Amino acid sequence: MLTLREIKPGDSVTVAKINGAGPTKRRIMEMGVTKGVDIHVRKVAPLGDPVEITVRGYELSLRKSDAELIDVHPV
Repeated sequence: MLTLREIKPGDSVTVAKINGAGPTKRRIMEMGVTKGVDIHVRKVAPLGDPVEITVRGYELSLRKSDAELIDVHPV
């Protein structure tokens, strides 16, 4: 399974699962990233951190470590 961290800019994916536990998982879900939601990867910083995505109609930046917790599959 791919993680959000592995997706190239310009691609769209659907969230399959959010790994992790406790406050980190809850924080990701509170930002609107939940199972089944579509995500468009807008851009990735030169060193890979952060990843800028569009989710539920708004732009969001995620740390590389958070993006690695999100399992995705192509739309």
